[in-house]
Amino acid sequence: MPTSWPFASTTGAPLIRCVSKSSAASAIDASGRIVMTFAVMISAAFMAVLQGVRFGYPRRTREALTCINRHLHPPRRLFDNAGVRPEQAMDAATTFAPQLARYEALMEVVRRRITSRAFRPDIPVPREHIERVLEAARHAPSGANAQPWHYIVVTDPGVKREIADYFVAEARKRAHLRMKFPTPNYRGLETAPGFIVVAADFRFVRAFPVLLDGSDLDRQYQANAERILLQSVAASTMSAHLAAAALGYQVWWVTAIGQEDAQAALRPLLGVPDALAIIDIMLFGVAAKPPYKRWKKTLPQIVSWDRFDPANLMTLAEIDEWVRETRHKVMYRDEAKVD
Repeated sequence: MPTSWPFASTTGAPLIRCVSKSSAASAIDASGRIVMTFAVMISAAFMAVLQGVRFGYPRRTREALTCINRHLHPPRRLFDNAGVRPEQAMDAATTFAPQLARYEALMEVVRRRITSRAFRPDIPVPREHIERVLEAARHAPSGANAQPWHYIVVTDPGVKREIADYFVAEARKRAHLRMKFPTPNYRGLETAPGFIVVAADFRFVRAFPVLLDGSDLDRQYQANAERILLQSVAASTMSAHLAAAALGYQVWWVTAIGQEDAQAALRPLLGVPDALAIIDIMLFGVAAKPPYKRWKKTLPQIVSWDRFDPANLMTLAEIDEWVRETRHKVMYRDEAKVD
């Protein structure tokens, strides 16, 4: 048998010798040789099986059988988009075990993300911790993976004071307009050692499904795109909140800055360009007073299975009553003190 063939058997050598596709193709260049090759393969396989039965499949025989199988059954691309074989994915599914301990550790952080509106300025938040918080924000999901956010870390006490001044003035304005909104003490902003302003680039609505032709249909898609963008920024901000809570800090989420006069007042203080909008402010540090957990709805009140439960739909009159009778209690009281 020519030793250049892809399969050769010699005494004391492997039954089969694997060669490259190019050398195999050059060796098998006629139909007669192809037929002979398959005959040799079958013979070699039979001999290998006999040898395996007799001697327990020595290493060289196993290599020979592997080579035969590779030539008889060329490898196919059996991987999915993630590079995982279907049988591996099936094995993972059948052997999956939920990591309840990790879930409980996460829920401990979630439950301890408690709002505080005054902080101890004498206990600083090191830059390393601020960067850890923002690293969590960086990994948040976003529509089209656009990541339309930018974070401005404020360390200048004077700038903090000016931002607090704006919110104090805004609170007076609301009172003058008789909004009857329970207003916190915004002077607490300037006490926060961790002070991060959240900005968003609404031009990234172009990354989402929009027409950009000014039509009525495009306006509908534009409205949806803005929702996608805001949800994306909120997901990033919430990731930052949980990271701060995981480090042991208390957090304050300040959101009352959507109106144009707020943008006009705050952008110059921070050098934010007109193309970006300031969405909210995240404050964190060690609480000046013991924090308390605020009231939360029960799971049945916020969850329906398969179809929306009409029992969870409040009428407009019921919502107005809730705003009038309950809102001020759940905003600033310990949940144990909410009747």
